[in-house]
Amino acid sequence: MSTATTRETASGIDALGAIHWLGVLAALVSAGVHLLLGVRMIPSALGISFVLAGLGFVGGVVLVLAGVRRRAVYAVGIPFTAIQIVLWYAVNFAGTDASIPGDVGTLGAVDKIAQVVLLAVLVVLVRR
Repeated sequence: MSTATTRETASGIDALGAIHWLGVLAALVSAGVHLLLGVRMIPSALGISFVLAGLGFVGGVVLVLAGVRRRAVYAVGIPFTAIQIVLWYAVNFAGTDASIPGDVGTLGAVDKIAQVVLLAVLVVLVRR
């Protein structure tokens, strides 16, 4: 087997382990929530930002599945996902009477759980 073939196999979908698939699932869940909410809010700026965030998650999944610079994708995904969490808190809770967990809502809870899982997965993958 040539070195080129070994590299191709190592970067293909076959090289993905359970932790990768957990990250893919978490990213797709968050993407789905963002796209659903974003489409509902278009043409507002918030709706557009939700769609762009959802596409960002989908783009990251596509790059990982395609084997494109996975380590860099993981590294970029950490601040991207962390910023989503911080912005969610700032928009929905900072300076308001809303409280956690009472005012989170089902989609918010599903999205934030997925993002926390994704963040943990990305940290593990970057540290490998």
